[in-house]
Amino acid sequence: MITLKYKSQAVAKYYFIAALALFTGQILFGLGLGLQYLVGDFLFPYIPFNQARMVHTNLLIVWLLFGFMGAAYYMVPEESETELHSPKLALALFWIFLVAGALTIVGYLAVPYAKLAELTGNDLLQTMGREFLEQPLPTKLGIVVVALGFLYNISMTVLKGRKTAISLVLLMGLWGLALMFLFSFVNPHNLVRDKMYWWFVVHLWVEGVWELILGSLLAYVLIKTTGVDREVIDKWLYVIIAFALMTGILGTGHHFYFIGLPGYWTWIGSIFSALEPIPFFMMTVFAFNMVQRRRREHPNQAAVLWAVGTSVMGFLGAGLWGFIHTLSPVNYYTHGTQVTAAHGHLAFYGAYVLVVITLISYAMPILRGRIANSQRAQNVEMWSFWIMTIGMGVMVLALTGAGILQVWLQRMPTEGAMGFMATQDQLRFFYWVRLAGGVGFLLGLLTYLSSFFIGGEPVTQADADARGGGMLRGQPAQRVRDL
Repeated sequence: MITLKYKSQAVAKYYFIAALALFTGQILFGLGLGLQYLVGDFLFPYIPFNQARMVHTNLLIVWLLFGFMGAAYYMVPEESETELHSPKLALALFWIFLVAGALTIVGYLAVPYAKLAELTGNDLLQTMGREFLEQPLPTKLGIVVVALGFLYNISMTVLKGRKTAISLVLLMGLWGLALMFLFSFVNPHNLVRDKMYWWFVVHLWVEGVWELILGSLLAYVLIKTTGVDREVIDKWLYVIIAFALMTGILGTGHHFYFIGLPGYWTWIGSIFSALEPIPFFMMTVFAFNMVQRRRREHPNQAAVLWAVGTSVMGFLGAGLWGFIHTLSPVNYYTHGTQVTAAHGHLAFYGAYVLVVITLISYAMPILRGRIANSQRAQNVEMWSFWIMTIGMGVMVLALTGAGILQVWLQRMPTEGAMGFMATQDQLRFFYWVRLAGGVGFLLGLLTYLSSFFIGGEPVTQADADARGGGMLRGQPAQRVRDL
């Protein structure tokens, strides 16, 4: 058994467990939505499509936030070389966030949305009714309170301890996440301004500040699992986040093409969206480069696989699949089609789902008193990566095919274009394939969860040292920096 270097890191376990539970719920609701595309009466009237979709997308956001918060509570004490400022505050905020989130989901499912808005004071400050930001006013206020308490806790920890590039980039991303969320309270009657502020939250989260969080989490795990000098990884991190912000902020323009803003956004959006794959490609090169230059064989090879998978799938989903339909002449036809859904699924999975699982894969064995899980458990975990990734690949290819056919039948003809519902009937084959991919993804997730319960002899510090896992390659007497 090993003990945590800083006892307050233990609060991360609560956040990781909640994140995985909510992730499972998100996938189950996603499968329900996939069936509703094919069997319109499925679960009706108990869980109509609009309610299931709200739950599916909101669970995605909430479980990723739990994952980010847990990752911060685990990483920051080590990076700052000091105990968390207030573990009690971290636990209190966990239960507040979890209970508030659960009550919101119950509200979505038990009360018609219009009635929910009436009951929760939406007439006082109208914030409901926008995709991804459907949360009632009390929930939004609760999120702000939790975020401020969390940021206070993390910021005070960083301020009193060592400052590293990783902790500062993480802090900048987390503060940016909270500040951008404030635009969810702005809901102007002018539709153009409304869509602008909405994208300030949605786009500047996932293609802005979240990328800072992604970069810092990936850099942390690579330092811990490869033994590469921190200075080398820091330089990569600075370059990646600089490109991410330069392209991501102005890349917001690809959402401004057709909402009533000036025409110059078609040029700005197209040019900077074309550059957005660059930081993700750099992240891929970064991950492979660090693994190739590794100075140790870390016993937790499952975490290394998740880390490398994050960089590759993030590049494919956020970079390549984003690029194929963000140039304005292409987006004119593809906007709001299933091509958009394909990009959204692969980008979230590749960039954010995988990086949270990477951190959980690395940290959870240590939180349970071991350097790494048994080889048998790791093998199951690595199988789960491939099953989930293949399942997601099937879904994305099916949605891409559906989107291309949708454009061909519905968007491109200048005369006799097929109507929306008639087009949907022509896409049923692709929707069945997507459902099959979703079932495969669920099997992969269940495989991953099962790895937590697989026995076998866990790897100890003595085992790692005996195998050379804790030593520098070629210099067995020297301890690795930053272990």
